[in-house]
Amino acid sequence: MESCTSFFNSQSASSRNRWSYDSLKNFRQISPFVQTHLKKVYLSLCCALVASAAGAYLHILWNIGGLLTTLGCVGSIVWLMATPLYEEQKRIALLMAAALFKGASIGPLIELAIDFDPSIVIGAFVGCAVAFGCFSAAAMVARRREYLYLGGLLSSGLSILFWLHFASSIFGGSMALFKFEVYFGLLVFVGYIIFDTQDIIEKAHLGDLDYVKHALTLFTDFVAVFVRILIIMLKNASDKEEKKKKRRN
Repeated sequence: MESCTSFFNSQSASSRNRWSYDSLKNFRQISPFVQTHLKKVYLSLCCALVASAAGAYLHILWNIGGLLTTLGCVGSIVWLMATPLYEEQKRIALLMAAALFKGASIGPLIELAIDFDPSIVIGAFVGCAVAFGCFSAAAMVARRREYLYLGGLLSSGLSILFWLHFASSIFGGSMALFKFEVYFGLLVFVGYIIFDTQDIIEKAHLGDLDYVKHALTLFTDFVAVFVRILIIMLKNASDKEEKKKKRRN
């Protein structure tokens, strides 16, 4: 009996130590050169987000978002991946170009939300930034390789999303299917934030210090989460507006 009591006491003590405030500041498992690499990654990510916002603004001014900007984004990414690592300035410029084109591509959605209620865009961005920061921090303070097993599950989820979208584009979709794609896609890409953060840390420990490519990966996750949060908030706001109109009538 005493042995059982001591066992549970030790487990509770270890749990308290694991979730203490000091554990949230524990980055000792991330070596200094990897921490420097992460600073470059997140600085590049912030610059890419600024370029993306500029692209969305250019669409609002000149209505440039569409198929051409989507192809420009894909082309910039392919060109970036094919560019050697030593051409650092060129690769950074291609990252900014890809972010600019991506911002213009999602410009129509952002413009629609602004026309309906500008606060929706601000709320979606703040919510996305908070979620991104929290899940990235959770991946950093967790044990190394703890969440890398999620890669297979997330790939399967992404495959499900692809085939659902493909089927709905051919056979037609319903509102229930659309909501499932949006919410399930949000869950998948939030998982990718955790997975990609730990994957970047692990690759950096193994010598892969390509911060431009890693920033592109996190930028893709951020935009995917932002778009889905924006769609959810816009849909909820439009539903509330329709209910108000029905009550008035």
